[in-house]
Amino acid sequence: MGTDGAVTARDAVLTRGGAARAHAFGEVLLGLALFALYLLVAMLPEEPRTRLARAHGETLYDIERALRLDVELTLNEWLADQSLVRVLANYEYAITYVASALALLVWLFVRHPDRYRTARTAFVLLNVIALACFALYPVMPPRLMPDLGFVDTVRLGGTWGSWGSPLVEHADRFAALPSLHMAWTLWVGVELARVKAHRSVQAVNTVHIIVTGYVIMATANHFVVDALAAVPLVAVSVYAAERLARPSAERVRAPDAFFLAVETERAPQHTGGVIMLDTSRDPLHRADLIRLVAERMDRLPRFRQRPHGAGRWRRPVWRDQPAVDWDWHVTELRVDGMDGLREVIARVQAEPFPRDRPLWRMLLVRGAEPGRTAVVFLMHHVVADGVGVVAQAAALMEPPQDPAPAGPRRGRVRTALTAAVGTAVGLGQLAIDVAPPARLPAAGTPERRFGTLHLPLDLVRDVSRRHGVRVTDVVLCAVAGALHRAAPPGADGRGTCRVAVPLMMRAPGGAMEGNHTSAVMVDLPIGAMPETARLADIARRCKVLRSGTRALAAWFVMRQAARLMPVPLHARFARAAYSERFLQGIVSSLPGPGGPLRLAGAPLAAVYPVVPLAPGAPLAVAALGVSRELCFGVSLDPGLVDDADALTAAIGAVIDDLRAAAPLAASPPPAPEPPESEPPAPEPPEPEPRLG
Repeated sequence: MGTDGAVTARDAVLTRGGAARAHAFGEVLLGLALFALYLLVAMLPEEPRTRLARAHGETLYDIERALRLDVELTLNEWLADQSLVRVLANYEYAITYVASALALLVWLFVRHPDRYRTARTAFVLLNVIALACFALYPVMPPRLMPDLGFVDTVRLGGTWGSWGSPLVEHADRFAALPSLHMAWTLWVGVELARVKAHRSVQAVNTVHIIVTGYVIMATANHFVVDALAAVPLVAVSVYAAERLARPSAERVRAPDAFFLAVETERAPQHTGGVIMLDTSRDPLHRADLIRLVAERMDRLPRFRQRPHGAGRWRRPVWRDQPAVDWDWHVTELRVDGMDGLREVIARVQAEPFPRDRPLWRMLLVRGAEPGRTAVVFLMHHVVADGVGVVAQAAALMEPPQDPAPAGPRRGRVRTALTAAVGTAVGLGQLAIDVAPPARLPAAGTPERRFGTLHLPLDLVRDVSRRHGVRVTDVVLCAVAGALHRAAPPGADGRGTCRVAVPLMMRAPGGAMEGNHTSAVMVDLPIGAMPETARLADIARRCKVLRSGTRALAAWFVMRQAARLMPVPLHARFARAAYSERFLQGIVSSLPGPGGPLRLAGAPLAAVYPVVPLAPGAPLAVAALGVSRELCFGVSLDPGLVDDADALTAAIGAVIDDLRAAAPLAASPPPAPEPPESEPPAPEPPEPEPRLG
């Protein structure tokens, strides 16, 4: 490590040390609380404890004699005849174990603050466990049983301040098993080894452990069993403290595990986007992307983590990957025009991500358009929803994107009550919803078709204003009308197609990771009708998006009920709910980043979202507002429409027809959509897009 690195590491330690020293008062209070707990045990009724302690002491001594471990009496008889050694032993018993433990705590607090907290936790744990033993299993020490031949060396020599002397007469006399004297000295040895103290210091402490073991038995304060019991006590306490100090692995949440459960070989669940960059002036290289991701990886934990340790009855946890396989995560290829780019995306969509690495990938694609380079950015749905993936991508761009400010907070009681009522109503609505319409045709293979379309956002907004509806309604109408125009004859079934419309439940400025979306089903009319009538019908049907009750109910099921389900039941529920039996497609409008952005120095021109198909469902459409453009990404099962360009062209044609049929005089604009609020919200949640 160079000089700068050494200084940085030293400064970090000093900073942590300063933070630790600032809490010295709290540490003193903790010590006083521990001592108060000891006094409570010592104040337990003495008479019944005396009988129990005597019986327990005799039992332990009988066991030792049966095992030929009863060396205490021999040691005690010798020490009782040695006046000087006896006094030294009494003082050693009274002082050194306390002095060594306190000295170590102070030393760690000052010199090793990064280790202090764990060591202190182990010390507290071993004392609390020992106090519990003293309260539940009192043991009379040998010195209080002279009928067995033991001599109380403190009483014999009148040692001032030692256990049994008048100064500590009110100490707990039956706190023998386990021996805290032995436990404290062993704990000191463990912590000295942990911080790699000088060998001479560890050698002195080793001698102290041996001397303490001899003294506690020779002074008749403990049996051999008391000393031996200190060993597992220290081991358990240190182990528990280490476990508590170790950052607990973050378990995959139920809404995220949902997408691990539904994924099949035929329906991979990765989502993302095609980022079109203007590289007419400066080319973009694969090394630039690798360097950018490596520099920002500390802000994007899922770029270095993968789900690990899944079992039939347990969800996986997020675990750091030791090394990043850059050859797989960031690749480069060349295509022939936009058709070639769409073919690449369709192929990648059909390939499940391997689970032995972080679940993200970037493809640097050249040749799609003159002067432009495409970056196909994909993440598994277990990592984040569509909004989260957009936020992850924005975190790689310049200038940095600030999280959306939180809106005004309403009263918590009113919020909780309104959300509870809305959830209850929504659960009832979901329970009585009629069966879904007939299914759309699907080939049922991993093969995909992918299409792109971009329209001026102002044009789509103008259509929504003229018809007095929302942008989301226009997008849904365009998809429904395009299905009627581009799908094979008879694909409209009973004239409707049920799609899931994601609604964002994420708090403004919330975390980028995880799935924070609910979904509400909307039946789109895809039969023959004028597009204005279709739009009016869809606007009426989309009232369920703005009522909020179904969204709250679906969110409750996804987040709360699913968390309580056993893993096998949750997986079965996910596969049943997210399939062609309940939906035929997904139509999502995603909020895009605002303002001009750059990725690795290249200006961003457009972003086409990539949304995975639900298992058995043949359609997924997403619209993203970027740089005054509304960019569509369309994923298709070829059994529904073999030519994705035909469907995207039909989407554009429907919007053109709506514009042409709109009244010349603008209708009154719809009421402004409320800002998103942290669920549970007193106001019904709105669809993810805030484009209208």
